[in-house]
Amino acid sequence: MKTIVESFGRFDEKDVSAYTITNDHGMEMTCINYGCVITKIMVPDADGKVENVVLGFDSVEDYVKKSPYFGCIVGRVAGRIAGGEFELDGHVYKLAKNDGNNHLHGGIRNFSNTVWDAELIEKQEEASVIFTYTSPDGEEGYPGTVKATVTYTLNNKNEIRMEYKATTDKTTIINLTNHTYFNLSGDLKRDILDHTLTMKSDRFLELKEDLIPTGRFLDVEGTPFDFRNGRKIRDGAVSDHVQNKIAGNGYDHPFLLNEGEGEKIVLQDEESGRMIAVETDQPAVVLYTGNQLENNFSIRGTSSRKYLGLCLETQGLPDAIHHPHFPSCVLHKGETYKASTIFTFGVLQRKK
Repeated sequence: MKTIVESFGRFDEKDVSAYTITNDHGMEMTCINYGCVITKIMVPDADGKVENVVLGFDSVEDYVKKSPYFGCIVGRVAGRIAGGEFELDGHVYKLAKNDGNNHLHGGIRNFSNTVWDAELIEKQEEASVIFTYTSPDGEEGYPGTVKATVTYTLNNKNEIRMEYKATTDKTTIINLTNHTYFNLSGDLKRDILDHTLTMKSDRFLELKEDLIPTGRFLDVEGTPFDFRNGRKIRDGAVSDHVQNKIAGNGYDHPFLLNEGEGEKIVLQDEESGRMIAVETDQPAVVLYTGNQLENNFSIRGTSSRKYLGLCLETQGLPDAIHHPHFPSCVLHKGETYKASTIFTFGVLQRKK
């Protein structure tokens, strides 16, 4: 394993550093302590050509001014909270309404635009960056002082392991995820419409026009939301299904992952031969296919546009605080929130 720490700029009068880990097979991950952002993941295609497979920038300024949550940790609560408020233990907490009338991804001063403390840990077969941040009681309207830890580990199995922990001194709500946009074509040569996604999921959440869950679980059978045997992302972009239309001609939906061990999700790009297999202990994944990406900025020389990347946001269900039949997002004093997801990068076997 090889590690490098370099300056990445400054934000909020604090130094931002970039941590690059390269494993023994040449796979490379770079992350920064601003928002725990993963800025690059360099992996080979089927011919051995190493290219970047995530969307990101090369300066803190670009992340601050342009980023639609590229590569970051979002929280305290990922996704939307209806009406920008919630009730907990008889008290109503009012949050920032930063997505119409709703609260999105932890608000304005959220985990994604904060400088975290960071520590690099090196071992023989893996290396990790451990990020820590203490969110004070009342930050963005949330109750409780929350101590959060996010750990990214790259090992010699070509796995990136993401682990989250949090504790609180007062009952609060929490739901963390990573918001990396993947594009397996390499260096953004193509969009993601011809990526094939396979997912062990029988049900997804119905969304209202403002993308807030209605609370209903819909069966994927017979719809463009059935990824159980694999399907192209393009199917959702061209679909007339009302839920695809609501999301902006694509997907921005939470899928309930079937219980059981092993790979829950596989993403692959036949042309490059790259693939990602995903294992997680979380109940759901939000599939977002970049339907809202605007074309008013560039990404390392490539003009941003719809469908340039997709997110696989493993997490609890959005707006769970308003839906008692969803898995709970409430964290009590004395409890520890834990979540883990593993992304394994590989290549497809070429047909002879």
